[in-house]
Amino acid sequence: MIPKEFTADGQDISPPLKWSLGPAQTQSFVLFVEDPDAPGKEPFVHWIVYGMPPNVIGLPQGISSAMGASAATGNMIQGANSKGSNSYDGPEPPPGKAHRYYFEIFAIDRAINLPAGATKEQVVAAMNGHVLTKGILMGKYQR
Repeated sequence: MIPKEFTADGQDISPPLKWSLGPAQTQSFVLFVEDPDAPGKEPFVHWIVYGMPPNVIGLPQGISSAMGASAATGNMIQGANSKGSNSYDGPEPPPGKAHRYYFEIFAIDRAINLPAGATKEQVVAAMNGHVLTKGILMGKYQR
């Protein structure tokens, strides 16, 4: 279960995340956080981060807020979530059944040279044919 502090019912700050180093060819990492249980044809995008250097093996709690209005810290850049913001947007499901939230990290063999605010479709297109490996963490949240 995702702790309340990382949801719209709490502080709505990005959670701490950790992963291992990618393969030797890794040039950058991309992170997507999505809710496939949200209404609509496509999963609701809660967060996109790209341009993370290959030596980054995690993100500290609250980093989305620390990135601020520029949506970037160093090489890390935030894309547009489903609400159109370049930031983390915590779980906010309707009352009832728990929703699943997928945190997907991708090791990429190239840099993603997109400006802040890129859409999921733009990031996926830039990644196409360059994903070396990926990891998935699924959390749940229920109101």
